[in-house]
Amino acid sequence: MLLEMRVPSPGESISEVEIAEWLVEDGDYVEKDQAIAEIDSDKATLELPAEESGTIKIVVGDGETVAVGDIVCIIDTSAKGEAKVKTTKDDVAETPKAAAKSATDLGGAKATPLASAMISEHDISAKELKGTGEAGKITKSDVLGAIQGSSTEGPRGTSRKKMSSLRRKIASRLVAVKNETAMLTTFNEVDMTAIFDIRKEYKEQFKEKYGVGLGFMSFFTKAVTTALQEFKDVNAMIDGNEVIHHNYTDIGIAVSAPKGLMVPVVRNAELMNFQEVETDIKRLAIKARDGKITINEMLGGTFTITNGGVFGSMLSTPIINPPQSAILGMHNIVERPMAVNGEVKIRPIMYVALSYDHRVIDGRESVGFLVRVKECLENPNKHLMDGDVKKTLGL
Repeated sequence: MLLEMRVPSPGESISEVEIAEWLVEDGDYVEKDQAIAEIDSDKATLELPAEESGTIKIVVGDGETVAVGDIVCIIDTSAKGEAKVKTTKDDVAETPKAAAKSATDLGGAKATPLASAMISEHDISAKELKGTGEAGKITKSDVLGAIQGSSTEGPRGTSRKKMSSLRRKIASRLVAVKNETAMLTTFNEVDMTAIFDIRKEYKEQFKEKYGVGLGFMSFFTKAVTTALQEFKDVNAMIDGNEVIHHNYTDIGIAVSAPKGLMVPVVRNAELMNFQEVETDIKRLAIKARDGKITINEMLGGTFTITNGGVFGSMLSTPIINPPQSAILGMHNIVERPMAVNGEVKIRPIMYVALSYDHRVIDGRESVGFLVRVKECLENPNKHLMDGDVKKTLGL
């Protein structure tokens, strides 16, 4: 029996997807529910599982855009066999000559077929190469590095790659935000001493009890939800000629994933305790990193937090995540001299930035919101924990 596999709908309002990569080859035997391809929509990258076991015939190539419901492969369910594991890109030969060879032993060092061919072609000693592949195997990139390192003129090559549908969508949304909103950014600084002290005293107990770290994100999330309930316009959005105010806080957490920036949403964060926030952020971040995040887990946020500090950013102006009206940017923490009660003290300081849509949020609201976030972070015991840190953390 021949089974025609069609593109499933990844989510509401998505009419087409891109075949990012086939994880099997034409003619391979596949098992039911085996991941056979990755598909990109304008919101996320998802895996396409085989609907039945059998031999696969691929009818749509890598990088092609297809409509939801189109046929992408045919599975011959009458065939019998054993599913193969796809080799890694470093092990795939890129020339017919290299494809005919297996991993070669070069003076005790292992190399992929393509790397072996390149070593021979450029007369490079394998002893001069340090393999970075699995089990120390020499890969194509290792050989290219050696070739480029020995060149007196340096590399001058270029490469061209088609943007994924997710990256194209991100690009168009970012441009639209700059063009269609009256975006401004206000800045402040936060003395992180109190949070450092709390984490130093309780993070081990917290992790031992809950299996998750007591990070900065739970403090920022709780500070934001507190401020959002006081400054309603920051938790609002424009819909035509109307402004919609939310009486809940769904906080988007920007995550840098292999396929691009993703913003999974922590639902009703105002009702969560610190452990629940940390657990949910960890769950969503892992799913985004592994390409398992769903469309529904990224829809409906009312406010976003992004942390450029993990990459070393000192200060930035984050771009609003539409249709939201504001976004908070976190940055790296640096020890700086501060005037404290007339004395110079060295304190861990973070600069924070609030980008907001001036059509919805006035300057008084934006500045007041960020000052309230600062107050909550600089004195979490009073503003976030009702004066009892241990009880709030459930320890």
